[in-house]
Amino acid sequence: MDTPILSVNGIEVIYNHVILVLKGVSLHVPQGRIVALLGGNGAGKTTTLRAVSNLLRGERGAVTKGSIELRGERIENLTPAELVQRGVVQVMEGRHCFAHLTIEENLLTGAYTRRSKAEVAANLEKVYAYFPRLKTRRTSQAAYTSGGEQQMCAIGRALMASPSMVLLDEPSMGLAPQIVEEVFEIVKDLNAKEGVTFLLAEQNTNMALKYSDYGYIMESGRIVMDGAAADLANNEDVKEFYLGVGGGERKSFRDIKSYKRRKRWLA
Repeated sequence: MDTPILSVNGIEVIYNHVILVLKGVSLHVPQGRIVALLGGNGAGKTTTLRAVSNLLRGERGAVTKGSIELRGERIENLTPAELVQRGVVQVMEGRHCFAHLTIEENLLTGAYTRRSKAEVAANLEKVYAYFPRLKTRRTSQAAYTSGGEQQMCAIGRALMASPSMVLLDEPSMGLAPQIVEEVFEIVKDLNAKEGVTFLLAEQNTNMALKYSDYGYIMESGRIVMDGAAADLANNEDVKEFYLGVGGGERKSFRDIKSYKRRKRWLA
């Protein structure tokens, strides 16, 4: 891959001083690319993103080994606000819109680091251009909008900070397939037209690989496979265990023991 904007180098994460969640995770995100972090629930995807954005402290978590670098600079000790100022913004799982605020008020909260009113206004119009549905709902309270509109609002709020990199956690969660496709199309447009780099954690492997350049697959706090998105999408193990296709018939990966696939991949 190209020179990375983000490098995660062999990190371990422990919660409450005793629970080891990440076990030597390494990954690299090149400038201007979309990189997918894939795996089932509990694999460690969200913890990896929170380690990068330094949101672990609020959950009594800490990076105890390894390093995280942004453009070659160690960032483990920076606050989330300092990371936003350096261009890294996280869109959290579950959207977390402010229910009592309107869509537009939610969007404006993402511009708290900006000082120029003209730039904030320009960014707001840019967000509305990418998410025209938000413009029509701009005076509606977020609590009374759909899940898809809230996901668009959460991404738009992140864009108000003019990020160079967005950490996107489970963008498809709880959304209808048509809305998921729409959200991913917008992500692809933002990457292609605005040059925004994305690291997205996602359980919807098929959709994530369709729109990503590169992918990492996690199991139980470890990276067990990585490669170009097209190669992963055509890999027989990935097809069997994450796309539900293997040996000419569909399978449920819930019936497959994770240790078996780790054994096969790590052999």
